[in-house]
Amino acid sequence: MEEKQVVVGEYETEIDAEIAKGHLKASGITSIIIKDDGGGMLPSLQNTEGVQLLVAETHEEKARKILESHSR
Repeated sequence: MEEKQVVVGEYETEIDAEIAKGHLKASGITSIIIKDDGGGMLPSLQNTEGVQLLVAETHEEKARKILESHSR
C-alpha cells in the first residue's frame, strides 16, 4: 500500500520547486513535483496555478523544517 502524499511547499515556478526538492533529497527525503503547465506548452500557467512539492506523510514534519531553514 502506497503512503499518503502531502503538500509541503507551493512555488511560483518549477525552478523554485526543483531547488526545494534538491534540499530534501540532500537530507534523504524523496519528493515529487506536481504542476499544470499544459504539458510544457503553457509554462505561464505555473504563475497562476502554482507548483506543489509533495512528500510522504511520515516525512512531512522533517521536510517542513528543512524547507523552512532554507527559505531564509
